[in-house]
Amino acid sequence: MPGMHRIKVYVDTSVFGGVYDEEFAEASKRFFERVSAGGCLVVLSQVTLDELAEAPRSVRQVLEGLPDGSFMEAPVDDDARALASAYVAAGALGEAFREDALHVAIATVAGADLIVSWNFRHIVNFSRIQKFNAVNLMNGYRVLDIRSPREMEYDDEDKDV
Repeated sequence: MPGMHRIKVYVDTSVFGGVYDEEFAEASKRFFERVSAGGCLVVLSQVTLDELAEAPRSVRQVLEGLPDGSFMEAPVDDDARALASAYVAAGALGEAFREDALHVAIATVAGADLIVSWNFRHIVNFSRIQKFNAVNLMNGYRVLDIRSPREMEYDDEDKDV
């Protein structure tokens, strides 16, 4: 539909790899089908691209297979680095997981509507999401929704619900 806002979804490396993981393959493939159909705009960062560069070729091909205009790159800038440091300082994640904090910070600063990840330990985690969003609000950013691809599957089905 012309003029409709496509939701901006920050996608971390786990979702690309999920296409080839038995447990996550179906939901990951359906998510990327939705992207290919124009249902959402993928937000990528250099952090994700660097991680994908180390991934098997088949995983990199998931990104390569997305149509032109279905993704945008979000910068890894000083604002994102400062926000990631604020997450670590607030105890949302430990210093050892700064890169995961950086994913969340980049998505926040870029104005993504949502993060999609299979990283349940460090990103898609209720108590961490609460801490990320508390830090976001204290730093003048909006609340960010964080979900697994499985939670994206059903929102346009079951129209009579």
